[in-house]
Amino acid sequence: MKCIKYFLMLMFYFLIIKQSSAQQDSVKLPFAISKLKRLSDEDLANKKEGVYLTGVPDISSDPVNGFGYGAEGSLYFSGKRSDPFFEYTPYRAKIDFILFNTTRNQREAKLVWDIPYIFDTKWRLRGKAVYEINPNLLYFGINENSLLPLNYYPDGDSSKTIVKSAKYSDYQNSLTGENEFYNTYTKQEAKLNLSIEHSYLEGKLRLLLGYEFAKLNLTSFSGNSLLQNDFNKGTIIGVGKSTLSFVQTGLIYDTRDLETNPSNGIFAELTNELSLKALGSVSDFNKTFVHLNYYHQLFPSVFKKLIFAGRIGMGYTQGNAVFFEYQDEWSPEGSIGGLGGAKSLRGYKQSRFLSRVMQFTNLELRYQITQFNFLKQHLAISGVPFFDIGGVWNSLDRINQVENYRYSPGLGMRIAWNVNTILRFDYAVSKEDRQLFFGLGHSF
Repeated sequence: MKCIKYFLMLMFYFLIIKQSSAQQDSVKLPFAISKLKRLSDEDLANKKEGVYLTGVPDISSDPVNGFGYGAEGSLYFSGKRSDPFFEYTPYRAKIDFILFNTTRNQREAKLVWDIPYIFDTKWRLRGKAVYEINPNLLYFGINENSLLPLNYYPDGDSSKTIVKSAKYSDYQNSLTGENEFYNTYTKQEAKLNLSIEHSYLEGKLRLLLGYEFAKLNLTSFSGNSLLQNDFNKGTIIGVGKSTLSFVQTGLIYDTRDLETNPSNGIFAELTNELSLKALGSVSDFNKTFVHLNYYHQLFPSVFKKLIFAGRIGMGYTQGNAVFFEYQDEWSPEGSIGGLGGAKSLRGYKQSRFLSRVMQFTNLELRYQITQFNFLKQHLAISGVPFFDIGGVWNSLDRINQVENYRYSPGLGMRIAWNVNTILRFDYAVSKEDRQLFFGLGHSF
C-alpha cells in the first residue's frame, strides 16, 4: 500500500501546483479538443472552481444486505476558469472514497482516482484499490437455468403443492433449515486496478491499456448450497481461494459534454479482459464487452432540461472462467455486476441472471424539475422514469431466443450537487420483486 500512498502524495502536490498556476493567467489549449465535449453554458455557469469536497452518508436497506451505513464522498480538483481545460472536463482530477458496512456484515473500503489530461497531455490516468467482504451474494447458476422462475415447496415439504413463479420475498422466506443459504455465498476480495488512456480525434477517441490484480476467497455456507453443489459436480470453478490477473484493453469513443451528468453526446466502448495462467491467474479465459450510451436534450426551446438517456450493452465470456467473473462486465466507467441490480435490471436482485452471453438495455427520461442554491451549494432536482430490459444466453447463436428477456420499469429522482455529484434514488418493479436503490452517480 506504500506505493499508493506515495502516488497520492505526488498527485496532491502536482495538483496544488497546477491550481495555483492556473490562477495567474488564461492560456490556450495545448492541443485541440472537440467543441462537442465543451460543457453546456448552464453547466459551465454552475461549475465550481478550486478544490472542494462533496460527500453523503451512505444509508441503505434491503432484504439481502440488511441496513447499511457508511460514507461516500469525492474530492474534486476543478481548477480555475482561466484553466484551458475548465470548459472541457468535469474536473482536473477527482478522488472518490467509500467506507461501508451493514448489519449483515457486508464491508467495503474503496479508493478511486481519475486524472484526465494529466500534466496537460493527452493521457488520462485512472486507478482503484478495493477491499470487500460480503456474506450476502446471490447465486442462481451461470447458464440459462438461472432464468427459471422461483419455485418452492411450502415449509420445505415436497408432499405439498409446489408454489411456482413465486415472489422473491416469499421464495426467500421458504428457505429454512439446511436450505437457508441455498442461493447465498461469501466473497472476500482485495483488488488493485490501474489504467492509462491516450486520446485522439480532438479528445473523442481514447485507447486504453490496464492491469488488474485480485485475490479472492469465495465460499459457500454449510447446508444445502447451490453453489457448492455445482462446484462438487464440476460445472463451475472458483470456489475457495483464487488469484486473478487481467490485462485490459479498450477502444472508447466519447463525445459527452459532461461525463458525470451528460446532456448530449455518445459514449461507446469495446473492452476486453484477458486472464492467463501465465500471468498468475487460476485459469485461462477472456471477456469482451460492447457498450453504447446515448444522451440527447429534447425540446430545449420548451423544457429547461429534458434529457433522453439510453444504453445498450452486451458481454461475452469465453474459456474456463471463474464463476464470479460471469457477472463482471468491465468498463473504465465502472463494472456492471450481472443482470439484475442497480446498474442493469433494477427490478431483479443483483446477478439474478447469468450466462456466457448477457445483453441489456436501459432507457431513462431525465427531467429537471427545479434548481436552486442552498448554503452556497448548487442543487438541481430531476424526475427520472425508466425502463430496463435484458437477457442471458449460453452461446451467441442462441441470442435469437427472445423468451430469455426480462424487463422492469421504474421511477427515480436525481439531485445534481454542484453539477458533478449526482445523488440517485431509483424504485423498480418486476414480476419477482420491488427494489429501492440509493447511491452516487447515474446508473449510466
